[in-house]
Amino acid sequence: MLLRKILTAIALLLCIECAATAETFPSRPIMLVVPLGAGGAMDVIIRTMGPKLTELLGQPMIVENKTGGGTVTAAQYVAKSVAADGYTLLVAPSGTLTTNAALYKTLPYDPIQDFVPIALYTKVPFVLVVDPSLPINNIADLVRYNKSGGALSYASTGTGAVPHLATELLKSALGIEMTHVPYRGAPPALTDVVAGHVQVTFADPSLAPPMLKDGKVRALGVSSLSRIGIMPDVPPLAEVGVPGFEAVSWHMVVAPAGTPPDVVEKLHAAFKAVGKLPEIQERLVSMGLIPIDTPSVPELEKFLEAEMIKWRLQVEKVGIAGSM
Repeated sequence: MLLRKILTAIALLLCIECAATAETFPSRPIMLVVPLGAGGAMDVIIRTMGPKLTELLGQPMIVENKTGGGTVTAAQYVAKSVAADGYTLLVAPSGTLTTNAALYKTLPYDPIQDFVPIALYTKVPFVLVVDPSLPINNIADLVRYNKSGGALSYASTGTGAVPHLATELLKSALGIEMTHVPYRGAPPALTDVVAGHVQVTFADPSLAPPMLKDGKVRALGVSSLSRIGIMPDVPPLAEVGVPGFEAVSWHMVVAPAGTPPDVVEKLHAAFKAVGKLPEIQERLVSMGLIPIDTPSVPELEKFLEAEMIKWRLQVEKVGIAGSM
């Protein structure tokens, strides 16, 4: 009887503490850890969202760029080195939570077990571009050129990155051959297509428009199922010769596993509200991104598991599993 009373008292205290946490959160600044460098699309968008989140939550949102290790450094830090209290969050590109698990022989965090999703606020499509000096104006031309003996090489932003895997998906769908040339980022990859050193790349949507306007590259299609706001004349590849084709990255905010559910829901609601603001959506569209009305936390958990399976299979198919 005494033990039962003690356990009941402890449970009551825990409930009171949980309720107090939900009521008072946040009571100090929140750190948003970005695993990529300052000035990139992810960094720009989260810094744009920051002041709006501050208005809703009543505390400053501090962005910290913690680069290195192919985003592993930042993910490990948030998963293993901070309290699960909602005050330190990771802003993760898709690879951090999907392909890294297949690419790395040993990964110091578990994308599913070590995090709880907060919000998915944008998809990141890519635009397939070619050297305009080639007689390739569409997907049919690309196939015809290659199968008639035209050698092709393609640039990517690195082994295992979405542009690499997307091109391998495209090759498989079209039955063509292209040689992979990895680069350290999107700008040099696109620059070498412009220079004629490689012929094809899935380009960053924020970098491609000026090159398209000046005729330095030619667009064949975008990797999303819908058109991109800043390139409305470029159709999805799924509509112009590659049925069902979709290969996009995305940005997701996650918290360390064990973060109190009420805190998770409060953060989720704030990000959902800010993601719906017209000025945020306009900013995303202006950068070639696709705004998303974030699904619920349980739906995000299912989405993340499905994406991990999808991209793991592609990494294994390409033959680069455990290559890093």
